[in-house]
Amino acid sequence: MTDKHISPLRQRMIDDMTARRIKEKVQKDYVRHVRTFAAFLGRSPDTATSEDLRRFQVHLAQLPIGVATINAAIAALRFFFNVTLERPDLVRPLTTVNTPRRAPVVLSQEEVARLLEAAPGLKYKAALSVAYRAGLRCLRSWR
Repeated sequence: MTDKHISPLRQRMIDDMTARRIKEKVQKDYVRHVRTFAAFLGRSPDTATSEDLRRFQVHLAQLPIGVATINAAIAALRFFFNVTLERPDLVRPLTTVNTPRRAPVVLSQEEVARLLEAAPGLKYKAALSVAYRAGLRCLRSWR
């Protein structure tokens, strides 16, 4: 990935990712997440315990970062501990974070009537009516 000095542990992780044909951008992200974990620990990540990983996940949850970033960090740590270090017992407690689900927006009867009246023809009115009755709420997400 780079020409500067790389630790043997990092080189082994890069070799493991290259052997699995993981794209270079993903490799850089994984290395960055493991480096962030090492900085959090204040020591080499191969000396981490299961409790260290749990504390790091709690730390990530408290940061103002997105769910996708937290899940990417967890995926990187899982790869590092499962594949590179061959210690799957440490990452077993790590869990991905789910995006909070929002309740669907339900149109009022007046809104549905206006929607059907705005349809240009009978065919479109029928399609919108069937879609709405079938529970398809994707019309508002097309914006």
